[in-house]
Amino acid sequence: MVTIYGIKNCTSMKKAFDWCAAHGVDYVFHDFKKAGVPPERLLQWCQTAGWQSLLNKRGTTWRKLTAAQQAVDSQDEALALMQAYPSVIKRPVVETGSRVLVGFDPQSFAACLERA
Repeated sequence: MVTIYGIKNCTSMKKAFDWCAAHGVDYVFHDFKKAGVPPERLLQWCQTAGWQSLLNKRGTTWRKLTAAQQAVDSQDEALALMQAYPSVIKRPVVETGSRVLVGFDPQSFAACLERA
């Protein structure tokens, strides 16, 4: 089972959806805007992929945060920030069994999802 987490109107998400369609990968989509960010999943992603890889410091939402909010230096602070501002989570987050992919990379998708 492949689950893709993110925000529907995001360029990286569209690339992931297009890649899955082109390669016949079925998935379930979880929209952060409509369904929120599941706290237990977010914690697991941090433990699996690392909170630093989940925190998107390139996006508009990050740039709008205050310097104090951007001063994240622990997993607990990152979790709180990502819960409060789901748009700072790098997208997509893809779960396939025990594997977690963060961000869209065609090679990683091929290596992980074509076997899913």
